[in-house]
Amino acid sequence: MRIAVAIFAIALALGLAPASADERVIGLQGQPNFRDIGGYETRDGRKVRTGLIYRSGELPRLTDEDMEKLRALGVKTVVNFLTPEEVEYRGKNRLSEGVREIILPITGEIADVPDAAAQLVEARKTGDFRKFPPAFNTQVHKDLVTGLADEQYSRLFEILADKSNYPLVYHCSHGVHRTGTATALLLHALNVPWETVREDYLLSNETRRAEVEPRIEQLEGLAAGRSMSDADQRENSEAIRAFYVLQPDYIDASRDGAEVKYGSLDKYLEQGLGLNDLKIDNLRDLLTVPQN
Repeated sequence: MRIAVAIFAIALALGLAPASADERVIGLQGQPNFRDIGGYETRDGRKVRTGLIYRSGELPRLTDEDMEKLRALGVKTVVNFLTPEEVEYRGKNRLSEGVREIILPITGEIADVPDAAAQLVEARKTGDFRKFPPAFNTQVHKDLVTGLADEQYSRLFEILADKSNYPLVYHCSHGVHRTGTATALLLHALNVPWETVREDYLLSNETRRAEVEPRIEQLEGLAAGRSMSDADQRENSEAIRAFYVLQPDYIDASRDGAEVKYGSLDKYLEQGLGLNDLKIDNLRDLLTVPQN
């Protein structure tokens, strides 16, 4: 196994690793949604380099085998979007010695839910998701690009501009909302078509399928023990499933929210995150290569 992992890591470093969905997913036992964002084709005939940037969910439950895979990948930096309350509830990341962890907590009032991250921690304990109806999932993506996470995403791009930080992982709890929006912004900045951005976002449904369905059943079971009417139970079940099963309009809301406030997603990168043309060109030079 160690030889196979080492060979895969070398292929990634050389940009030779295949870029299909199955091969993009690293396949950690303790985090199924850990995957390379490389291999995507850009609109100008280039390809995003593999082996440099990984998107993920939280990392507290990595196994020894998982840790060996990350060491073989050469991960140097982990950017963590979780809040202190989430870390207390879910646990600290399990990282190898020498890996730098940068904490950029994204929290605040999302979709009119004060301190939404803390409220979600409570919802996961109780199974009561009525504060997070299906519309929450589009609104959170809009909020992330209209002021909620400007500081954190701007800092992420500063970190990405420094090649000494690679290979790099960024993550939130499930690798879906905060991480999904960050990935959409990065891939768009690299000139990847939005259709591909959307496909990458929805890939989380496949990587997380084995854990999502049991989790939904577990949460519905917790909610069943609470005092709710039949109508409330139906509303709650709908909210749980909407939160855990992603829809394309969720990530589209990030693009649409930026367009409403700034005029375009490119303008958001420039005005909201401070990415001028030179910074974006440098990022493309660093993270993309001509197609063979």
